Amino acid sequence: MAPYDRLRPDGSPRPLETGTWWYASVAGEAADSFSTRVRKRMRHACLGAVLLMAVVYAGLVLTATGQRWENAVLAGRFTDGTLAAAHEANRTLQHVAVYSLAIALMILTLIGMLRRRHVLTVAALGAVAVSLFLAEVLQHALLARPDLVEAPPQLSHNSFPSGHGAIAMSVMSGLVLVVPYGLRGLAVGLCALWATAVSAYSLAAGWHRPSDLIGADLLVLAVACGLVAVLARRGKVAPARTRRFPLRTLFVVAPLSAAAVSGLGIGLVLLVDSMFVLEPADPSVPRLAYQAGQALVLGAGAAATLLLLALIRHVDLGARPVPYKITGTLSTEPTGPFPTEADHEIS
Repeated sequence: MAPYDRLRPDGSPRPLETGTWWYASVAGEAADSFSTRVRKRMRHACLGAVLLMAVVYAGLVLTATGQRWENAVLAGRFTDGTLAAAHEANRTLQHVAVYSLAIALMILTLIGMLRRRHVLTVAALGAVAVSLFLAEVLQHALLARPDLVEAPPQLSHNSFPSGHGAIAMSVMSGLVLVVPYGLRGLAVGLCALWATAVSAYSLAAGWHRPSDLIGADLLVLAVACGLVAVLARRGKVAPARTRRFPLRTLFVVAPLSAAAVSGLGIGLVLLVDSMFVLEPADPSVPRLAYQAGQALVLGAGAAATLLLLALIRHVDLGARPVPYKITGTLSTEPTGPFPTEADHEIS
């Protein structure tokens, strides 16, 4: 017997607490409840992200054309006179991702503890841990990169999806989960700059291919959507107060939208040029392929960030759910998942 089914010592029923998992499992299962709508939306988004990641893997890793193009990207990175030169001049930058991950985890924990949102803290840290774990398992145990173009050994190892990209995007998704609703825009704006820099440097340093970084973005998006669906299932979501944030639109949404549209658009045009239009022996192919890779990585990261923000728009995470009301003939003013009093007996 659940604790909410037991009567009080005086024989009266216990009041129903709307912020509990039991309430969410009963009232939240109603088809028109807010938590159910959020949960279904996030589950569909999670499945869509997984399918897109499979398409990227199949198109760029499991085909000879995709492998040739990504090998050209790695060759073209030497034409970059800024990031590649910085990598060659300062090898200590290789440890930036590790140090920043440790700092980011401490920041996520501190924010959650100060807000006293223990469930959100676990969810934010879980977004980072699960994303990195899945990236490592997929990269080293489950996914392979067959040698379809007889590439040199240093170009044949599998690196899909990127661990560095997963670090950057998972920290961003963790901030989205743990920060207050009104500060999401500021958190995303600051973290998007760092995530973009990590992805660009990973590609310029030759650590990962474009497909690795795009796959990491989609992997983290799937994990974040799954965690929000779990929060909705436990009744930890509620409608946020409808407020306008013009500064967030100006400094976060507008730049991310511009980066997503321009990055994906320019990247696709350059990808077609370097993959299908020009001859493989053309000396301009590596340079165009590298530029296409950087543009696609930038656009994919911005698009994944915007999609996550759009999916949880007007959703307050960690709040107590709004009591669900059932209308019908059994109660005059019903509250909660069950009517308080019956006007007649049911036989």
